[in-house]
Amino acid sequence: MANFNTHLSIAITASIGAALIAVNVHLITSPDMPWLVFLGTLGGLLPDIDASNSRPVKLLFTVLALMSVAGALQVFKNTYDPYPLLLIVAGTYLFIRHIVFALFNRLTVHRGVFHSVLAAVFFALLMTCISYHFLRWSILHAWLNGLFIGFGFIVHLLLDELYSVDLSNARMKNSFGTALKLFSYNDITASILMTVFTLLLFWMAPSPMPLAKVWKGAQWHNYLTPVRFLK
Repeated sequence: MANFNTHLSIAITASIGAALIAVNVHLITSPDMPWLVFLGTLGGLLPDIDASNSRPVKLLFTVLALMSVAGALQVFKNTYDPYPLLLIVAGTYLFIRHIVFALFNRLTVHRGVFHSVLAAVFFALLMTCISYHFLRWSILHAWLNGLFIGFGFIVHLLLDELYSVDLSNARMKNSFGTALKLFSYNDITASILMTVFTLLLFWMAPSPMPLAKVWKGAQWHNYLTPVRFLK
């Protein structure tokens, strides 16, 4: 499988490319690019969060802790005075970054259910729900946040599968098929639980219709213009 630096560089490159296309077809504006590239890059590291104490999992839980802090501030800023609010924020960060992180490491297995297409959908919907319900993003931008997380996630899975093919000896490595899978075939219980949570997140997510309307009205012919010019 690819190493951390390879996953990082490919995730950044793919996310920049996807963001440039989105700007070119007027799906997003240029100021949206850095944030969406960041989310695509984060998504490109997410499948390795089940590798205990890896850099991706530490980065993920740091980001999750910071996002939880932002959500806590948004929810409680008008309810509590500064000092109690500070305690809530600090407690939220410590709980996510250390307690939940430790439990996650203890309960997960590398290349398990978190290394699947099902997990990509789960994290995309999770990001959409967090963006809409806690960070107060618009429906359109909440879905775009989720899509870029999912996009980066799939890029990671594809890259790992490519690294499972030994082109020089024209053979498949033992790891082939363990990266890009629909769900965890070795842990059906974990797959069922993730499916249930994914369906719950889909139910909680805002209607995708605003995204569908913008997507349908996007100027996709703009993306084809450079191709026609080169011809």
